[in-house]
Amino acid sequence: MRTHLCGKLNRADVDQIVCLAGWVLNRRDHGGVIFIDLRDRSGRIQVVADPDIPASFSVADSARNEYVLSVRGRVRVRPEGTANEGLATGQIEVMAEEIKLLSRSEPLPFQMDEEEIGESTRLKYRFLDLRRPGMQSTIRARHRIVSNLRQFLEQREFVEIETPVLTRSTPEGARDYLVPSRTHPGEFFALPQSPQLFKQLLMVSGFERYFQIARCFRDEDLRADRQPEFTQLDIEMSFVDEQEVMNLVEQLVRDCFRNVIHVELPDPLPRMSYHEAVARYGTDRPDLRIDLELTELTDLMRDVEFKVFSGPANDAKSRVAALRVPGGNRLTRAQIDQYTEFVGQYGARGLAYIKVNDASLGRSGLQSAILKFLPDEVLSGILERTGAKTGDLILFGADRAAVVNDALGALRLEVGAAMGLVDPGWKPLWVVDFPLVEWDEPGHRWQALHHPFTSPKPGHQALLESDPGQVFSRAYDMVLNGTEIGGGSIRIHDPVLQEKILKVLGIGADEARVKFGFLLEGLKYGAPPHGGIAFGIDRLAAMMCGVESIRDVIAFPKTQKASCLLTEAPNQVGGRQLRDLGLQLKKQRQ
Repeated sequence: MRTHLCGKLNRADVDQIVCLAGWVLNRRDHGGVIFIDLRDRSGRIQVVADPDIPASFSVADSARNEYVLSVRGRVRVRPEGTANEGLATGQIEVMAEEIKLLSRSEPLPFQMDEEEIGESTRLKYRFLDLRRPGMQSTIRARHRIVSNLRQFLEQREFVEIETPVLTRSTPEGARDYLVPSRTHPGEFFALPQSPQLFKQLLMVSGFERYFQIARCFRDEDLRADRQPEFTQLDIEMSFVDEQEVMNLVEQLVRDCFRNVIHVELPDPLPRMSYHEAVARYGTDRPDLRIDLELTELTDLMRDVEFKVFSGPANDAKSRVAALRVPGGNRLTRAQIDQYTEFVGQYGARGLAYIKVNDASLGRSGLQSAILKFLPDEVLSGILERTGAKTGDLILFGADRAAVVNDALGALRLEVGAAMGLVDPGWKPLWVVDFPLVEWDEPGHRWQALHHPFTSPKPGHQALLESDPGQVFSRAYDMVLNGTEIGGGSIRIHDPVLQEKILKVLGIGADEARVKFGFLLEGLKYGAPPHGGIAFGIDRLAAMMCGVESIRDVIAFPKTQKASCLLTEAPNQVGGRQLRDLGLQLKKQRQ
């Protein structure tokens, strides 16, 4: 049907007869001569229809946007003064000798070059949205990312193995999507939240190097970087320690960035402990593009009269910290009040501040309602530790450590963006030395910070019974520009140690057998030391393509209510299907 692609034609093709096919991007009638911009996957070319060829001219005259045409014609150089320097094919055009109509299009719900289109309209007409150049670019970039990752791993003897999509429910973390079984009435499959247990069993099976572009499912509330179904790159390796896994993954990510978007990432990536990251940035996924840090002030505030500060300072579970904002002195009271409301979303009960009008004058050069509560030596300590200079603003957090970290960590990002303090480019790092467990106050028990199969650091096992909160894990997260793009760990391969960890988490032998029995059984039969990592493909692709939402790199995504506007899923099913499954719907109360 065609001999060339529209966007691949160039001056070397002048005088050739070519056959093209594509969509009408736009049509223009200039004094009897019709110009059509014909578009296919490669780009576009200008087609000229002359009235001297009546049959073709008639088709061109009736064509409208998004009609599908085939064109046979001769390539020629555009007349002097009509070239389009901003177009790859802007030096040439095709003089049509034959035009055929292949398909008509109804009037469009939006134009292909329209920038502001409502999200619901885009998702309802996703097949049209995907035709637009921006969406074509991101979906093709996603393909190149996945292809690059796959080639890298295959070249290093990794074997791609698919794991089941219908499996058993192992309720840990997010809710499972359940699938009722017709052949086993009253029983359910679950869609996998990740292939975690299966990839560990593949290591027991002796494959040693596994990967999978895996589909995963989680029934959780959504936001810009979450979908009920998502894709991850899953990697597992035998006979490795964390250093070997991290080294290989660094090469993988650097190779992908270099080949797909032509960016060189640091070699090696910087590393930071979990506790350092939280202390300096309030989060274990710090955005290092923003050169703002939290300053520890807890010890300075223990003896001050200001109970807002001294109370948390004398509580082992609390913290007093400050965030210096360079040039923040120019912020108005109204703007500071807005930031006070902002941190309230994270549980903070207020936002104390000090404006540094003249750092050289000490107390008299400062402006704040809290100055009267703080002695000179404390004020001097604040200025010295924060490095505050004339014209700066110091913001304070004093509360339970988790509240201070969440509030000031989020405020750091908010202020940094608002004041233009975000450096361009890419700032990756590894975050390591995570706690193995954290205390779940509502549940009154320890819970795994990552998952129950993460191995503790060597030498820390003795603390499992006496002080689990002090045990570090062999986990590692890769963070890029404030987003966790991958996380993994060295796994537990010793069934005795696995039993101890489950016991710390309050999971008894019977419950463990119900939830993870097939993995625990496998560990008894010569399990090698192993570890791995998983990367969120959707999130990584969105960042590399420069889009805010992962919906822009997924061909057919769901809404934030986990529905598909295109197919109108989920939908009700008939009574016969429910009877086959042994199900009966309860009537909703009015």
